[in-house]
Amino acid sequence: MAKHVAVLLGGLSAEREVSLNSGAACARALEERGFKVTRVDVGRDLSAVLSALKPDVCFNALHGRFGEDGVVQGILEMLAIPYTHSGVLASALAMQKDRAKAVMAAAGIPVAKGVTVSRFLAAQSHQLPPPYVVKPVSEGSSVGVVIVREDRAHPPQEIARADWPHGDEVLVEAYVAGRELTCAVVHGKPTDIIEIRPSAGLFYDYESKYAKGGSIHVLATEIKPKIYQEVQRLTLLAHEALGCRGVSRADFRYDDRPEGSGELVCLEVNTQPGMTETSLVPELAAHAGISFGELVEWMVEDASCDR
Repeated sequence: MAKHVAVLLGGLSAEREVSLNSGAACARALEERGFKVTRVDVGRDLSAVLSALKPDVCFNALHGRFGEDGVVQGILEMLAIPYTHSGVLASALAMQKDRAKAVMAAAGIPVAKGVTVSRFLAAQSHQLPPPYVVKPVSEGSSVGVVIVREDRAHPPQEIARADWPHGDEVLVEAYVAGRELTCAVVHGKPTDIIEIRPSAGLFYDYESKYAKGGSIHVLATEIKPKIYQEVQRLTLLAHEALGCRGVSRADFRYDDRPEGSGELVCLEVNTQPGMTETSLVPELAAHAGISFGELVEWMVEDASCDR
């Protein structure tokens, strides 16, 4: 009998649309490889839905809060249903950017200088000299990120609005110029490295990530071998320091401009990286000779509890 996989998608976060796309792609690939698949659009009744469904495995294709932050992982542990990606602690830790940075820094991973403050304080006065970045402490996909440029006299006011949906704490980080690099861990090993170049604008924002043509992905072969190997080493170290399982992806900034500082910093680790047609992890896996179908099948076979 074919293994029954419940693909968890959609969910309650700001990244719902992306999760629907990730989940649909993974569900199709699993069906093509002979699995029995049920698509589950996750709501607050998830425990009851899965108790009735009784799948063999849950493929977690959720992104953002409730799906990527340890909450769903805790439900799956209570139900004793094996699941993909990282467990409760690593998921919660990686999603809380300031706590993850502290753990990574303690492990010797370079991170951008920053402070965690109230969004109202960050709107009143510059917490760092511009340029700097303001980001929610617990959102993914660049949701809610604001870049404060050098010529900006006042801090961003939008973060103090009554309808701001991303929590009252923000992380204010020094802006690191240069290249945006990303590297994944698959099968316990770091992949090749991709440089992400937004088609327009200053950084890899939500639109650049998910709109077709929003960004250009370039295999970063022209980076000095020493830096290339260091990014791979730091990616695996971050994966291990945070206690990640299955697939993860680490994002970096590298300032190799002629007038630049040469700085290399890890921005964050994604425990539930996107699995859409424009996503980076499937592309990185393909460079390693792993097809999309092979990747999702391996993730299902790797699933477990107590991750």
